Order: sequence, then structure tokens, then C-alpha cells
Amino acid sequence: MPTDRQTLVAEERQVTGKAVSKIRRAGRLPAVVYGHGVRSANVSLDAHEFELLRRRLGANELVDLSVGGKKADPVLIHEIQVHPVNRRPLHVDLLVVSMTEELTVDVPLRPVGHSEAIATLGGTLLHAIEDVQIRALPDHLPQSIEYSIDSLVDFEGTIHVRDLVIPPDVTLLTDPGELVARVLAPRVEEVEAPVAEVAPEAAEGEAAAEGAEAAEGAEGREGRAGAREGREGREGREAPARGEKSES
Repeated sequence: MPTDRQTLVAEERQVTGKAVSKIRRAGRLPAVVYGHGVRSANVSLDAHEFELLRRRLGANELVDLSVGGKKADPVLIHEIQVHPVNRRPLHVDLLVVSMTEELTVDVPLRPVGHSEAIATLGGTLLHAIEDVQIRALPDHLPQSIEYSIDSLVDFEGTIHVRDLVIPPDVTLLTDPGELVARVLAPRVEEVEAPVAEVAPEAAEGEAAAEGAEAAEGAEGREGRAGAREGREGREGREAPARGEKSES
């Protein structure tokens, strides 16, 4: 029975391990097929065709996989390993599904609408979680779940999983109380108070005043020392006079 799903063509692959680098250089992408009613099999895909297909597909969208010209089976692109630098696919996991059995998958969340806390108050939208886990039949899997941020009019507003609108043929598995999004207030940077600078003229004046005070202090000490010496000298001269007078 024909479907409107896109088709992916694969070839059986005997090469495994480190030797798969050779088929990558030849423009092939190593993959593995497993799932409902099939034995796990190593296959390879045309790397360029797969990249074009991936750009057209939405999340959790099914494709028809044909291996070696055989009858196509519905598969879900379950996992893609990519190069850490150029992000090109290195390996793909393809999950064969039964159209009558529910699947458990993660569905990305997408905010829509207008938030006054962002537009007027300058806040930033915080995505507490990027996706939720759901269970549904393969042809009922949503590619994304939208949620409105219109209710976020200030920094106190929040959106939780329980606030999401879930299709009736989908079972939500994520905790309803989990936070989805809120708006963060803009950061206010503290400005340090400037350090008071002393003008050169004032600094020179203070230095001169300190020098004058030091000089006055020195003169005062010298004056007091001289007075003490004068008294001691007079006392020394008067003492013999008194002594002489007593002898006479």
C-alpha cells in the first residue's frame, strides 16, 4: 500500500569496525537497522541523499526504508552520531516500527506568542526543558508541541508541563509539575563608586603643611631642651654660692 512517506534506500553492509572509514570516504554512511519483526542488520546509506532527507524531515517523522531493493518498512531515525567538529553524520540508527504499536519518544517544545515581560521589561525567556516524553502510535507522533508565552507578563509568571496542550491521541509521560519556561529579569550591573583623586596642588599643599608642622615640632622640642639646659646651668652656678655663704 503506497504512502506519502519519503523513501530511504540502503544497501547491506559487511564492513564493520574501524574499516567503516573506507566506506565513508566512498560517500557511504554506515547505519544499523533494528526493531519490530526484523533482525538487526548492518547497512549503508548514500551520505549525500541522507543529508538532504534529514533537512526535509521533522522530528519523529517516519520514512520508508528499502534495503537491497526489498519491500520498504516504516522506520524512525532513532539516533544520529555526528562528527564533533564539522557535525556531519558518522552513523545512523534506524528503528523499524509497527504501525499498530505505540512508541515512546521525546518531542521538542516550541514557544510561540508575545510576552510583555520580554518585550516591555527587557527579560529573557528561560527554557527549563527543551522537550517532553510522550507515547503514541507511529503515525500520530507530533513533530513538536507549541506553547504560548502570552501569559508571561511579568517575572513571576511560569509555564509548567500541565499547561501544555497535548493532542488527544497522545499520552504525556513527563511530570506535569515540571517547569517549562519563565522570564528572567535583566541583570543590573553594579557600578563601583569612583575613588576620589587628590589634585597635585592640594597634595603639595598638604605636604608643605605637614613639613611646617614637623618643623614647628622640632623647634618646640629644641626650645624646651634649651630651657632645661638654662635652668640646669643656673642651678649649678647658684649651688656653690649658697655653699660659700654657709662656710662664712
